[in-house]
Amino acid sequence: MPETLPDHPPMAAMPSAPRQRLRYARILEAAGGFARKGLDSVDLTEVALKADVPLGTLYRYFPTPTHLMLALYKHQLGELQVAGRTGAARFRGRALGGLVMEIFHMRVMQPAVEQCLSRGVYTPDRDSTVLLRDIDALGEKVVATASGDPIVARVLLLTVTGLVQSVRNRRLSLFEAEEDLKRACTRLAPAAEGGYTLHQSA
Repeated sequence: MPETLPDHPPMAAMPSAPRQRLRYARILEAAGGFARKGLDSVDLTEVALKADVPLGTLYRYFPTPTHLMLALYKHQLGELQVAGRTGAARFRGRALGGLVMEIFHMRVMQPAVEQCLSRGVYTPDRDSTVLLRDIDALGEKVVATASGDPIVARVLLLTVTGLVQSVRNRRLSLFEAEEDLKRACTRLAPAAEGGYTLHQSA
């Protein structure tokens, strides 16, 4: 990930002041539209304009498009965590499968985010590494809460990564990947999964 080479200022922490938190949230909301394109299409100037924040403010928190896309995905995982705690309707009766499928679709439908995740490397003293570690830990925590088993959570998240890559490389159709993911949830955590009907493969 060349954007994360140390030729930019360090990434500032999420703000605590209400006004700055509002700006931070607007940046992430605006970033969602850009995540649906490739990483090369994420223009921080355009994101700042769409979010109606000064470009300097955006750079303070997100020095590169990679930082912005990783922060966006971390935020989305946090929203899933909150939804899981509150028993959101979209997961009711299929907590694990619904959650894992949501993560899968977030990654398939957001190529810029997926590029950052698939290219990400744990390199010491990089703020992007901190983001990647946070994402890994949060993702495992969210899925472990639904599955009841941290090992199952890790295996399912690795399965998601492989299936996303297979869809993007056109080795599997989206439908085939979804069916495989449903089966993985059912077989790895049958007690946590019961709301999906599996279709028979040819």
